Amino acid sequence: MSKSQNTVLPFEELAEAIRGRRSVYGQISGLQLDRAAPGEAWSSLPYRPVFVGDTQTGVLHGGVVTAMLDESCGLAVQLALDGTRAIATLDLRIDYQKPATPGLDIKAHSICYRTTRSIAFVRSTAYQESEDDPVATATACFMIGANRTNMLMDRPGGDHAIPTLDAPEDPGSPFANSPFARCLGIRIVDDGTLMMPFSPKIIGNPILPAIHGGMTGAFLETTAIVGLTRELGVSAPPKPIGLTVNYLRSGRALDSFANVSIVKQGRRIVAFEARAWQDDRDKPIASAFGHFMLRPTPGVEEE
Repeated sequence: MSKSQNTVLPFEELAEAIRGRRSVYGQISGLQLDRAAPGEAWSSLPYRPVFVGDTQTGVLHGGVVTAMLDESCGLAVQLALDGTRAIATLDLRIDYQKPATPGLDIKAHSICYRTTRSIAFVRSTAYQESEDDPVATATACFMIGANRTNMLMDRPGGDHAIPTLDAPEDPGSPFANSPFARCLGIRIVDDGTLMMPFSPKIIGNPILPAIHGGMTGAFLETTAIVGLTRELGVSAPPKPIGLTVNYLRSGRALDSFANVSIVKQGRRIVAFEARAWQDDRDKPIASAFGHFMLRPTPGVEEE
């Protein structure tokens, strides 16, 4: 490694370098690093129609919040280090406090409160008008030095055109009312399995390249919502309460598949487990465990 690569940048220069060298999805989503301190990041994500999870309500897809919190936590980790070492999400727990208000930007405040030689621990709050009134909260663990790429110095090879986020209309699709799911290209294949095709827009580390951890989390959450809605035979999709994603191996430049199973079902709450894999079903790239609240059926009184 050259001397310049070993040089530790002054913090303001480091923050500016990290601001310009983020994940591909982080860039095209419009997420901004608004303010930085050692181990601390304040970020914002402008509202965009493509982020909507249900056009009938205008509420953002939960996966958008998941991906933003994952990205923001990663920024806090890099701001706690020297910015050069590649990091990877080991696990991410999201607790949804309330739906995001349609039309408003989302902000996040992430704090990397401890680092060891190999692991960084982070907590984060996503909010809109006040941090005291959160949309969601998160805790996460990241691996430090996840691979040999230098996040500030290395450049991706080949064509590196920045893709765009769009949601092609598909009236006959199960995701006709979910622009964000259509943006990711998610579709049902067989036996309740969902597929998310690989595309440049879902890249996290562009050097490898590897799928953004937030995109894998969003895919697992979508799989859970679609699978449980169909298996339970309910008319309205369940409402996410909490979701813990465990990242088992890097998502490569391949199509990803996922399914969901019910762990326990109550009258109002259902616990589930979802798994995502690529070329080998027996080698998952991530798994998720969570709880959803079942929405009341119109015209049916609860006991």
